[in-house]
Amino acid sequence: MSETDPRRWKALVFIALAQLMVVLDATIVNIALPSAQQDLGISDGNRQWVITAYALAFGGLLLFGGRIADLWGRKRTFVTGLVGFAAASALGGAATGEGMMLGARALQGVFGALLAPAALSLLAVMFTDAKERAKAFGIYGAIAGGGGAVGLILGGFLTEYLNWRWTFFVNIPFAVVAALGAYFVIREPAGGRNRSPLDIPGVVLSTLGLVALVYGFTRAESDGWSDSVTIGMFVASAVLLAAFVLTEAKVKSPLLPLRVLTERNRGGVYLSLGLAVIAMFGLFLFLTYYLQIVENYSPVKTGFAFLPMIAGMIVGSTQIGARLMTRVPPRLLMGPGFLLAAVGMLLLTQLEVGSSYTGLIMPAQLMLGLGMGTAFMPAMSLATHGVEARDAGVASAMVNTSQQVGGAIGTALLNTIAASATSAYLVDHAAGAANPKLVQAQAMVEGYTSAIWWAVGILVVSAVIAATFIDTGHQGGPAASGDSVEGAEDEVKIPVLAH
Repeated sequence: MSETDPRRWKALVFIALAQLMVVLDATIVNIALPSAQQDLGISDGNRQWVITAYALAFGGLLLFGGRIADLWGRKRTFVTGLVGFAAASALGGAATGEGMMLGARALQGVFGALLAPAALSLLAVMFTDAKERAKAFGIYGAIAGGGGAVGLILGGFLTEYLNWRWTFFVNIPFAVVAALGAYFVIREPAGGRNRSPLDIPGVVLSTLGLVALVYGFTRAESDGWSDSVTIGMFVASAVLLAAFVLTEAKVKSPLLPLRVLTERNRGGVYLSLGLAVIAMFGLFLFLTYYLQIVENYSPVKTGFAFLPMIAGMIVGSTQIGARLMTRVPPRLLMGPGFLLAAVGMLLLTQLEVGSSYTGLIMPAQLMLGLGMGTAFMPAMSLATHGVEARDAGVASAMVNTSQQVGGAIGTALLNTIAASATSAYLVDHAAGAANPKLVQAQAMVEGYTSAIWWAVGILVVSAVIAATFIDTGHQGGPAASGDSVEGAEDEVKIPVLAH
Protein backbone atom coordinates (compact mmCIF):
# COMPACT_ATOMS: atom_id res chain seq x y z
CA MET A 1 0.00 0.00 0.00
CA SER A 2 1.33 3.45 -0.89
CA GLU A 3 2.03 5.97 1.86
CA THR A 4 -0.80 8.40 2.61
CA ASP A 5 -0.60 11.63 0.60
CA PRO A 6 -0.08 14.53 3.07
CA ARG A 7 -1.84 16.95 0.69
CA ARG A 8 -4.96 14.83 0.23
CA TRP A 9 -7.28 17.21 2.19
CA LYS A 10 -6.13 20.22 0.15
CA ALA A 11 -6.71 18.14 -2.99
CA LEU A 12 -10.25 17.38 -1.80
CA VAL A 13 -11.05 21.12 -1.80
CA PHE A 14 -10.24 21.41 -5.52
CA ILE A 15 -11.92 18.11 -6.44
CA ALA A 16 -15.07 19.20 -4.56
CA LEU A 17 -14.99 22.61 -6.28
CA ALA A 18 -14.86 20.96 -9.71
CA GLN A 19 -17.69 18.57 -8.81
CA LEU A 20 -19.79 21.51 -7.58
CA MET A 21 -19.26 23.30 -10.90
CA VAL A 22 -20.41 20.29 -12.95
CA VAL A 23 -23.49 19.67 -10.75
CA LEU A 24 -24.39 23.39 -10.67
CA ASP A 25 -24.30 23.49 -14.44
CA ALA A 26 -27.00 20.82 -14.67
CA THR A 27 -29.62 23.13 -13.07
CA ILE A 28 -28.26 26.68 -13.34
CA VAL A 29 -28.94 26.84 -17.08
CA ASN A 30 -32.58 25.73 -16.62
CA ILE A 31 -33.45 28.97 -14.82
CA ALA A 32 -31.60 31.10 -17.40
CA LEU A 33 -33.13 29.32 -20.40
CA PRO A 34 -36.22 31.53 -20.97
CA SER A 35 -34.05 34.71 -21.06
CA ALA A 36 -31.37 33.10 -23.27
CA GLN A 37 -34.03 31.80 -25.66
CA GLN A 38 -35.48 35.27 -26.11
CA ASP A 39 -32.07 36.99 -26.58
CA LEU A 40 -30.71 34.47 -29.08
CA GLY A 41 -33.95 33.88 -31.00
CA ILE A 42 -34.05 30.15 -30.26
CA SER A 43 -37.35 28.59 -31.37
CA ASP A 44 -39.61 26.72 -28.92
CA GLY A 45 -38.94 23.53 -30.87
CA ASN A 46 -35.15 23.86 -30.47
CA ARG A 47 -35.18 25.22 -26.91
CA GLN A 48 -34.82 21.75 -25.37
CA TRP A 49 -31.54 21.25 -27.26
CA VAL A 50 -29.79 23.70 -24.92
CA ILE A 51 -30.33 21.05 -22.21
CA THR A 52 -30.21 17.98 -24.48
CA ALA A 53 -26.92 18.83 -26.25
CA TYR A 54 -25.16 18.82 -22.87
CA ALA A 55 -26.93 15.66 -21.66
CA LEU A 56 -26.15 13.70 -24.83
CA ALA A 57 -22.44 14.60 -24.91
CA PHE A 58 -21.99 14.12 -21.15
CA GLY A 59 -24.01 10.89 -20.86
CA GLY A 60 -22.68 9.39 -24.07
CA LEU A 61 -18.98 9.99 -23.39
CA LEU A 62 -18.74 9.25 -19.64
CA LEU A 63 -17.42 5.69 -20.00
CA PHE A 64 -14.88 6.91 -22.54
CA GLY A 65 -13.89 9.73 -20.14
CA GLY A 66 -13.42 7.24 -17.30
CA ARG A 67 -11.20 5.03 -19.46
CA ILE A 68 -9.16 8.06 -20.60
CA ALA A 69 -8.60 8.91 -16.89
CA ASP A 70 -7.26 5.39 -16.30
CA LEU A 71 -5.05 5.60 -19.41
CA TRP A 72 -3.69 9.18 -19.29
CA GLY A 73 -3.67 9.54 -15.54
CA ARG A 74 -6.46 11.03 -13.46
CA LYS A 75 -4.72 14.31 -12.61
CA ARG A 76 -3.97 15.13 -16.26
CA THR A 77 -7.52 14.21 -17.34
CA PHE A 78 -8.99 16.25 -14.48
CA VAL A 79 -7.03 19.42 -15.34
CA THR A 80 -7.73 19.00 -19.09
CA GLY A 81 -11.45 18.62 -18.35
CA LEU A 82 -11.45 21.78 -16.21
CA VAL A 83 -9.64 23.92 -18.78
CA GLY A 84 -11.94 22.68 -21.56
CA PHE A 85 -15.06 23.23 -19.47
CA ALA A 86 -13.98 26.83 -18.74
CA ALA A 87 -13.38 27.50 -22.45
CA ALA A 88 -16.76 25.99 -23.42
CA SER A 89 -18.48 28.09 -20.70
CA ALA A 90 -16.85 31.26 -22.06
CA LEU A 91 -18.14 30.33 -25.52
CA GLY A 92 -21.67 29.79 -24.14
CA GLY A 93 -21.66 33.08 -22.27
CA ALA A 94 -20.51 34.95 -25.38
CA ALA A 95 -22.98 33.12 -27.70
CA THR A 96 -24.45 35.33 -30.44
CA GLY A 97 -26.87 32.79 -31.88
CA GLU A 98 -28.49 29.38 -31.57
CA GLY A 99 -25.67 27.39 -33.24
CA MET A 100 -22.95 28.87 -31.03
CA MET A 101 -25.01 28.20 -27.88
CA LEU A 102 -25.74 24.56 -28.79
CA GLY A 103 -22.10 23.96 -29.76
CA ALA A 104 -20.91 25.41 -26.43
CA ARG A 105 -23.33 23.19 -24.48
CA ALA A 106 -22.17 20.07 -26.35
CA LEU A 107 -18.52 21.01 -25.64
CA GLN A 108 -19.34 21.50 -21.95
CA GLY A 109 -20.75 17.96 -21.98
CA VAL A 110 -17.61 16.55 -23.63
CA PHE A 111 -15.25 18.10 -21.07
CA GLY A 112 -17.65 17.31 -18.21
CA ALA A 113 -17.41 13.64 -19.25
CA LEU A 114 -13.60 13.84 -18.80
CA LEU A 115 -13.82 15.74 -15.54
CA ALA A 116 -16.50 13.91 -13.51
CA PRO A 117 -15.05 10.34 -13.49
CA ALA A 118 -11.50 11.68 -12.98
CA ALA A 119 -12.66 13.62 -9.88
CA LEU A 120 -14.33 10.63 -8.21
CA SER A 121 -11.51 8.19 -9.05
CA LEU A 122 -8.89 10.63 -7.67
CA LEU A 123 -10.74 10.51 -4.33
CA ALA A 124 -10.84 6.73 -4.51
CA VAL A 125 -7.08 6.37 -4.95
CA MET A 126 -5.99 9.22 -2.61
CA PHE A 127 -8.09 8.35 0.48
CA THR A 128 -7.15 4.86 1.62
CA ASP A 129 -7.91 5.07 5.36
CA ALA A 130 -11.49 3.91 6.08
CA LYS A 131 -12.47 6.82 8.38
CA GLU A 132 -10.87 9.48 6.20
CA ARG A 133 -12.42 7.92 3.13
CA ALA A 134 -15.84 8.14 4.82
CA LYS A 135 -15.36 11.87 5.53
CA ALA A 136 -14.08 12.61 2.01
CA PHE A 137 -16.94 10.79 0.34
CA GLY A 138 -19.40 12.44 2.76
CA ILE A 139 -18.34 15.86 1.50
CA TYR A 140 -18.36 14.67 -2.12
CA GLY A 141 -21.79 13.04 -1.68
CA ALA A 142 -23.28 16.21 -0.17
CA ILE A 143 -22.05 18.23 -3.15
CA ALA A 144 -23.22 15.65 -5.69
CA GLY A 145 -26.69 15.62 -4.11
CA GLY A 146 -27.14 19.25 -3.05
CA GLY A 147 -25.27 21.04 -5.83
CA GLY A 148 -28.29 20.97 -8.12
CA ALA A 149 -30.38 22.91 -5.61
CA VAL A 150 -27.52 25.44 -5.13
CA GLY A 151 -27.64 25.85 -8.92
CA LEU A 152 -31.28 26.92 -8.69
CA ILE A 153 -30.41 29.66 -6.15
CA LEU A 154 -27.36 30.87 -8.07
CA GLY A 155 -29.20 30.68 -11.40
CA GLY A 156 -32.05 32.74 -9.96
CA PHE A 157 -29.69 35.41 -8.59
CA LEU A 158 -27.62 35.71 -11.76
CA THR A 159 -30.63 35.77 -14.09
CA GLU A 160 -32.62 38.24 -11.98
CA TYR A 161 -29.84 40.68 -11.01
CA LEU A 162 -27.23 40.38 -13.80
CA ASN A 163 -28.23 38.45 -16.94
CA TRP A 164 -28.37 34.89 -18.24
CA ARG A 165 -24.79 35.03 -19.68
CA TRP A 166 -23.41 34.98 -16.13
CA THR A 167 -24.81 31.49 -15.60
CA PHE A 168 -22.05 30.45 -18.04
CA PHE A 169 -19.33 32.92 -17.03
CA VAL A 170 -19.62 31.90 -13.36
CA ASN A 171 -18.04 28.53 -14.26
CA ILE A 172 -14.76 30.16 -15.33
CA PRO A 173 -13.44 31.21 -11.87
CA PHE A 174 -14.53 27.80 -10.46
CA ALA A 175 -12.62 25.99 -13.21
CA VAL A 176 -9.49 28.18 -13.07
CA VAL A 177 -9.13 27.88 -9.28
CA ALA A 178 -9.78 24.11 -9.34
CA ALA A 179 -7.35 23.54 -12.26
CA LEU A 180 -4.51 25.57 -10.68
CA GLY A 181 -5.10 23.93 -7.30
CA ALA A 182 -5.18 20.45 -8.80
CA TYR A 183 -2.04 21.08 -10.85
CA PHE A 184 0.01 22.18 -7.83
CA VAL A 185 -1.54 20.09 -5.04
CA ILE A 186 -2.70 16.72 -6.42
CA ARG A 187 -0.09 13.99 -6.54
CA GLU A 188 -1.53 10.87 -8.11
CA PRO A 189 -0.28 7.60 -6.58
CA ALA A 190 2.06 5.55 -8.77
CA GLY A 191 1.03 2.30 -10.42
CA GLY A 192 -2.65 3.08 -10.94
CA ARG A 193 -2.62 3.60 -14.72
CA ASN A 194 -4.24 1.21 -17.17
CA ARG A 195 -1.97 1.42 -20.21
CA SER A 196 -3.80 -1.19 -22.27
CA PRO A 197 -4.67 -0.06 -25.82
CA LEU A 198 -7.99 1.78 -26.17
CA ASP A 199 -10.98 -0.42 -27.06
CA ILE A 200 -12.23 1.56 -30.11
CA PRO A 201 -15.25 -0.70 -30.92
CA GLY A 202 -16.28 -0.43 -27.25
CA VAL A 203 -15.98 3.38 -27.34
CA VAL A 204 -18.10 3.65 -30.50
CA LEU A 205 -20.79 1.16 -29.40
CA SER A 206 -21.13 2.53 -25.83
CA THR A 207 -21.21 6.17 -26.95
CA LEU A 208 -23.79 5.59 -29.71
CA GLY A 209 -25.85 3.30 -27.45
CA LEU A 210 -25.98 5.79 -24.56
CA VAL A 211 -26.64 8.75 -26.87
CA ALA A 212 -29.54 6.83 -28.50
CA LEU A 213 -30.95 5.94 -25.06
CA VAL A 214 -30.75 9.51 -23.66
CA TYR A 215 -32.14 10.97 -26.91
CA GLY A 216 -34.96 8.40 -26.95
CA PHE A 217 -36.17 9.56 -23.53
CA THR A 218 -35.73 13.24 -24.43
CA ARG A 219 -37.69 12.68 -27.64
CA ALA A 220 -40.41 10.78 -25.74
CA GLU A 221 -40.95 13.84 -23.56
CA SER A 222 -41.52 16.19 -26.50
CA ASP A 223 -43.04 13.89 -29.17
CA GLY A 224 -44.62 11.04 -27.19
CA TRP A 225 -43.75 7.39 -26.53
CA SER A 226 -45.42 6.12 -29.72
CA ASP A 227 -43.43 8.46 -32.01
CA SER A 228 -41.56 6.39 -34.63
CA VAL A 229 -38.22 8.13 -33.99
CA THR A 230 -38.61 7.56 -30.21
CA ILE A 231 -39.22 3.83 -30.74
CA GLY A 232 -36.38 3.66 -33.28
CA MET A 233 -33.97 5.24 -30.77
CA PHE A 234 -34.89 2.74 -28.05
CA VAL A 235 -34.49 -0.23 -30.44
CA ALA A 236 -31.14 1.14 -31.70
CA SER A 237 -29.95 1.69 -28.13
CA ALA A 238 -30.88 -1.87 -27.08
CA VAL A 239 -29.04 -3.35 -30.10
CA LEU A 240 -25.94 -1.14 -29.66
CA LEU A 241 -25.65 -1.73 -25.89
CA ALA A 242 -26.16 -5.50 -26.34
CA ALA A 243 -23.39 -5.46 -28.97
CA PHE A 244 -21.24 -3.46 -26.53
CA VAL A 245 -21.65 -6.08 -23.76
CA LEU A 246 -20.78 -8.92 -26.21
CA THR A 247 -17.72 -6.97 -27.40
CA GLU A 248 -16.54 -6.29 -23.85
CA ALA A 249 -16.79 -10.01 -23.02
CA LYS A 250 -14.48 -10.91 -25.93
CA VAL A 251 -11.86 -8.16 -26.36
CA LYS A 252 -8.53 -8.36 -24.56
CA SER A 253 -8.58 -4.81 -23.13
CA PRO A 254 -12.25 -3.82 -22.72
CA LEU A 255 -13.44 -0.22 -22.25
CA LEU A 256 -15.67 -1.44 -19.39
CA PRO A 257 -14.35 -4.69 -17.89
CA LEU A 258 -17.50 -6.68 -17.05
CA ARG A 259 -16.00 -7.48 -13.63
CA VAL A 260 -16.72 -3.84 -12.72
CA LEU A 261 -20.45 -4.42 -13.30
CA THR A 262 -20.94 -8.00 -12.15
CA GLU A 263 -19.70 -7.53 -8.56
CA ARG A 264 -23.06 -7.43 -6.73
CA ASN A 265 -22.30 -4.46 -4.46
CA ARG A 266 -21.25 -2.18 -7.32
CA GLY A 267 -24.13 -3.43 -9.48
CA GLY A 268 -26.55 -2.68 -6.63
CA VAL A 269 -25.13 0.86 -6.27
CA TYR A 270 -25.39 1.66 -9.98
CA LEU A 271 -28.96 0.37 -10.17
CA SER A 272 -30.34 1.88 -6.94
CA LEU A 273 -28.62 5.24 -7.53
CA GLY A 274 -29.87 5.47 -11.13
CA LEU A 275 -33.45 4.84 -9.98
CA ALA A 276 -33.19 7.32 -7.08
CA VAL A 277 -31.97 10.03 -9.49
CA ILE A 278 -35.09 9.45 -11.64
CA ALA A 279 -37.19 10.43 -8.61
CA MET A 280 -34.93 13.36 -7.65
CA PHE A 281 -34.96 14.93 -11.12
CA GLY A 282 -38.74 14.72 -11.15
CA LEU A 283 -38.91 16.49 -7.80
CA PHE A 284 -36.63 19.39 -8.84
CA LEU A 285 -38.66 19.84 -11.99
CA PHE A 286 -42.16 19.76 -10.47
CA LEU A 287 -41.35 21.71 -7.33
CA THR A 288 -39.69 24.46 -9.43
CA TYR A 289 -42.77 24.65 -11.69
CA TYR A 290 -45.16 24.52 -8.74
CA LEU A 291 -43.41 27.35 -6.85
CA GLN A 292 -42.87 29.61 -9.88
CA ILE A 293 -46.02 29.04 -11.93
CA VAL A 294 -48.69 28.05 -9.38
CA GLU A 295 -47.44 30.02 -6.35
CA ASN A 296 -45.79 32.90 -8.34
CA TYR A 297 -42.38 32.72 -6.60
CA SER A 298 -39.55 34.70 -8.22
CA PRO A 299 -36.49 32.72 -9.49
CA VAL A 300 -34.45 33.80 -6.42
CA LYS A 301 -37.23 32.96 -3.96
CA THR A 302 -37.64 29.55 -5.67
CA GLY A 303 -33.94 28.88 -5.24
CA PHE A 304 -34.07 29.75 -1.53
CA ALA A 305 -37.14 27.54 -1.12
CA PHE A 306 -34.85 24.55 -1.84
CA LEU A 307 -32.50 25.39 1.06
CA PRO A 308 -34.05 22.86 3.51
CA MET A 309 -33.24 20.07 1.06
CA ILE A 310 -29.63 21.25 0.75
CA ALA A 311 -29.33 21.44 4.55
CA GLY A 312 -30.80 17.95 4.89
CA MET A 313 -28.36 16.56 2.30
CA ILE A 314 -25.34 18.10 3.99
CA VAL A 315 -26.39 16.74 7.42
CA GLY A 316 -27.29 13.33 5.95
CA SER A 317 -23.98 13.02 4.09
CA THR A 318 -21.47 14.45 6.53
CA GLN A 319 -23.08 13.78 9.93
CA ILE A 320 -25.09 10.58 9.46
CA GLY A 321 -23.56 8.77 6.47
CA ALA A 322 -19.91 9.60 7.13
CA ARG A 323 -20.12 8.87 10.88
CA LEU A 324 -21.97 5.56 10.51
CA MET A 325 -20.24 4.26 7.37
CA THR A 326 -17.35 2.80 9.37
CA ARG A 327 -19.73 1.18 11.88
CA VAL A 328 -22.73 -0.25 10.01
CA PRO A 329 -23.11 -2.06 6.66
CA PRO A 330 -23.88 0.29 3.72
CA ARG A 331 -27.25 -1.39 3.05
CA LEU A 332 -28.41 -0.20 6.49
CA LEU A 333 -27.69 3.38 5.41
CA MET A 334 -28.82 3.20 1.77
CA GLY A 335 -32.05 1.23 2.28
CA PRO A 336 -33.44 3.39 5.14
CA GLY A 337 -32.06 6.53 3.44
CA PHE A 338 -34.06 5.91 0.26
CA LEU A 339 -37.13 4.98 2.36
CA LEU A 340 -36.92 8.25 4.33
CA ALA A 341 -36.67 10.13 1.02
CA ALA A 342 -39.76 8.20 -0.18
CA VAL A 343 -41.68 9.36 2.92
CA GLY A 344 -40.68 12.96 2.16
CA MET A 345 -41.82 12.47 -1.43
CA LEU A 346 -45.08 10.93 -0.14
CA LEU A 347 -45.83 14.16 1.77
CA LEU A 348 -45.59 16.08 -1.52
CA THR A 349 -48.41 13.99 -3.03
CA GLN A 350 -50.64 16.15 -0.76
CA LEU A 351 -49.76 19.35 -2.68
CA GLU A 352 -52.68 21.62 -3.55
CA VAL A 353 -52.99 25.16 -4.90
CA GLY A 354 -51.96 27.35 -1.95
CA SER A 355 -50.35 24.56 0.15
CA SER A 356 -48.35 25.81 3.15
CA TYR A 357 -44.60 26.03 2.56
CA THR A 358 -43.69 25.63 6.25
CA GLY A 359 -46.41 23.06 6.96
CA LEU A 360 -45.85 20.75 3.97
CA ILE A 361 -43.07 21.61 1.52
CA MET A 362 -40.30 22.37 4.05
CA PRO A 363 -40.65 19.17 6.16
CA ALA A 364 -40.94 17.09 2.96
CA GLN A 365 -37.71 18.62 1.66
CA LEU A 366 -35.89 18.06 4.95
CA MET A 367 -36.82 14.35 4.89
CA LEU A 368 -35.83 14.06 1.25
CA GLY A 369 -32.49 15.74 1.86
CA LEU A 370 -31.66 13.70 4.97
CA GLY A 371 -32.62 10.45 3.26
CA MET A 372 -30.79 11.15 0.01
CA GLY A 373 -27.68 12.48 1.78
CA THR A 374 -27.49 9.40 4.01
CA ALA A 375 -27.88 7.06 1.01
CA PHE A 376 -25.68 8.96 -1.49
CA MET A 377 -22.69 8.97 0.81
CA PRO A 378 -21.99 5.22 1.06
CA ALA A 379 -23.15 4.81 -2.56
CA MET A 380 -20.38 7.11 -3.84
CA SER A 381 -17.80 5.21 -1.80
CA LEU A 382 -19.10 1.76 -2.78
CA ALA A 383 -18.94 2.66 -6.47
CA THR A 384 -15.21 1.89 -6.37
CA HIS A 385 -15.67 -1.08 -4.02
CA GLY A 386 -12.84 -3.58 -4.45
CA VAL A 387 -11.76 -2.41 -7.91
CA GLU A 388 -8.20 -2.42 -9.13
CA ALA A 389 -6.72 1.07 -9.12
CA ARG A 390 -6.41 0.82 -12.92
CA ASP A 391 -10.22 0.39 -13.19
CA ALA A 392 -11.08 3.23 -10.76
CA GLY A 393 -11.80 5.73 -13.57
CA VAL A 394 -14.24 3.54 -15.44
CA ALA A 395 -15.93 2.37 -12.19
CA SER A 396 -16.40 6.03 -11.23
CA ALA A 397 -17.74 6.79 -14.72
CA MET A 398 -20.44 4.16 -14.22
CA VAL A 399 -21.82 6.10 -11.21
CA ASN A 400 -22.03 9.26 -13.29
CA THR A 401 -23.54 7.31 -16.20
CA SER A 402 -26.27 5.80 -13.99
CA GLN A 403 -27.05 9.31 -12.64
CA GLN A 404 -27.06 10.92 -16.10
CA VAL A 405 -29.25 8.24 -17.70
CA GLY A 406 -31.48 8.28 -14.59
CA GLY A 407 -31.88 12.05 -14.96
CA ALA A 408 -32.86 11.77 -18.65
CA ILE A 409 -35.34 8.96 -17.89
CA GLY A 410 -36.76 10.83 -14.88
CA THR A 411 -37.37 14.07 -16.77
CA ALA A 412 -39.06 12.31 -19.72
CA LEU A 413 -41.02 9.65 -17.83
CA LEU A 414 -42.36 11.84 -15.02
CA ASN A 415 -43.10 14.79 -17.34
CA THR A 416 -45.16 12.50 -19.59
CA ILE A 417 -47.12 11.14 -16.60
CA ALA A 418 -47.73 14.69 -15.32
CA ALA A 419 -48.87 15.96 -18.74
CA SER A 420 -51.36 13.06 -19.15
CA ALA A 421 -52.84 13.61 -15.66
CA THR A 422 -53.14 17.38 -16.28
CA SER A 423 -54.96 16.80 -19.61
CA ALA A 424 -57.33 14.27 -18.03
CA TYR A 425 -58.16 16.70 -15.20
CA LEU A 426 -58.91 19.51 -17.68
CA VAL A 427 -61.20 17.25 -19.74
CA ASP A 428 -63.18 16.40 -16.57
CA HIS A 429 -63.31 19.87 -14.98
CA ALA A 430 -62.80 22.62 -17.59
CA ALA A 431 -66.34 22.65 -19.05
CA GLY A 432 -68.42 25.35 -17.39
CA ALA A 433 -65.74 26.22 -14.80
CA ALA A 434 -66.44 29.54 -13.01
CA ASN A 435 -62.70 30.27 -12.67
CA PRO A 436 -60.74 28.81 -15.64
CA LYS A 437 -57.42 30.10 -14.25
CA LEU A 438 -57.92 28.23 -10.97
CA VAL A 439 -58.91 25.04 -12.80
CA GLN A 440 -55.75 25.33 -14.93
CA ALA A 441 -53.62 25.65 -11.76
CA GLN A 442 -55.44 22.72 -10.12
CA ALA A 443 -54.88 20.62 -13.25
CA MET A 444 -51.14 21.34 -13.16
CA VAL A 445 -50.94 20.39 -9.47
CA GLU A 446 -52.91 17.20 -10.21
CA GLY A 447 -50.27 16.38 -12.87
CA TYR A 448 -47.38 17.00 -10.47
CA THR A 449 -48.86 14.89 -7.66
CA SER A 450 -49.65 12.00 -10.03
CA ALA A 451 -46.01 11.97 -11.17
CA ILE A 452 -44.75 12.31 -7.57
CA TRP A 453 -46.68 9.11 -6.64
CA TRP A 454 -44.57 7.32 -9.25
CA ALA A 455 -41.42 8.88 -7.77
CA VAL A 456 -42.42 7.48 -4.35
CA GLY A 457 -42.69 3.98 -5.86
CA ILE A 458 -39.34 4.33 -7.63
CA LEU A 459 -37.61 5.32 -4.35
CA VAL A 460 -39.12 2.30 -2.58
CA VAL A 461 -37.73 0.04 -5.36
CA SER A 462 -34.32 1.76 -4.88
CA ALA A 463 -34.44 0.97 -1.17
CA VAL A 464 -35.31 -2.70 -1.85
CA ILE A 465 -32.44 -3.05 -4.38
CA ALA A 466 -29.95 -1.44 -1.97
CA ALA A 467 -31.07 -3.69 0.91
CA THR A 468 -30.97 -6.93 -1.13
CA PHE A 469 -28.08 -6.51 -3.59
CA ILE A 470 -25.56 -4.84 -1.28
CA ASP A 471 -24.15 -7.37 1.16
CA THR A 472 -20.76 -5.93 2.10
CA GLY A 473 -19.92 -5.20 5.74
CA HIS A 474 -19.16 -1.79 7.23
CA GLN A 475 -16.28 0.19 5.76
CA GLY A 476 -13.98 0.31 8.75
CA GLY A 477 -11.69 -2.40 10.04
CA PRO A 478 -9.55 -4.90 8.16
CA ALA A 479 -10.70 -6.66 5.02
CA ALA A 480 -11.62 -10.29 5.30
CA SER A 481 -8.93 -12.73 4.31
CA GLY A 482 -10.58 -13.75 1.07
CA ASP A 483 -10.98 -10.15 -0.11
CA SER A 484 -7.85 -9.56 -2.11
CA VAL A 485 -8.17 -6.92 -4.76
CA GLU A 486 -7.90 -8.09 -8.33
CA GLY A 487 -4.58 -7.29 -10.00
CA ALA A 488 -2.23 -7.63 -7.05
CA GLU A 489 0.66 -6.56 -9.26
CA ASP A 490 -0.46 -2.93 -9.03
CA GLU A 491 1.33 -0.83 -6.41
CA VAL A 492 -1.85 1.02 -5.45
CA LYS A 493 -5.09 -0.69 -4.66
CA ILE A 494 -8.48 0.50 -3.52
CA PRO A 495 -9.08 -0.99 -0.07
CA VAL A 496 -11.72 -3.72 -0.17
CA LEU A 497 -14.65 -3.30 2.17
CA ALA A 498 -15.05 -5.95 4.85
CA HIS A 499 -17.66 -8.62 4.11
